[in-house]
Amino acid sequence: MDKQQLAEKATETLRPFETQNMMQSIQTLSLHEFFTNPLVMTMVLGLFFFGVWKRSTPVLLTLFFLIAMIVVMRYLMPAPGQELSMSALLPFIGGGLVIAGIIIYFSMIK
Repeated sequence: MDKQQLAEKATETLRPFETQNMMQSIQTLSLHEFFTNPLVMTMVLGLFFFGVWKRSTPVLLTLFFLIAMIVVMRYLMPAPGQELSMSALLPFIGGGLVIAGIIIYFSMIK
């Protein structure tokens, strides 16, 4: 297999992981469909058990951040082709501040 064929195969393999495809998948999937995906469940449970086993606050906070961002993107980001209005921007900012506040509290204050 020459370099050109290898590059084309890698491109086709990684195409589902492009940012636009990932955002479209997150916006169109329901949370139930997303979290019942075996790959997602394996990663979430693996991170959770590793964080609990090592008692690692950064790992658990990272897991919390990822799940919270998925929820925020699912419910607050507009569908493709729609503009981000001020009424949709305020809950997005509020959700980000809540996430940041929890992470700052558990990583620096507590």
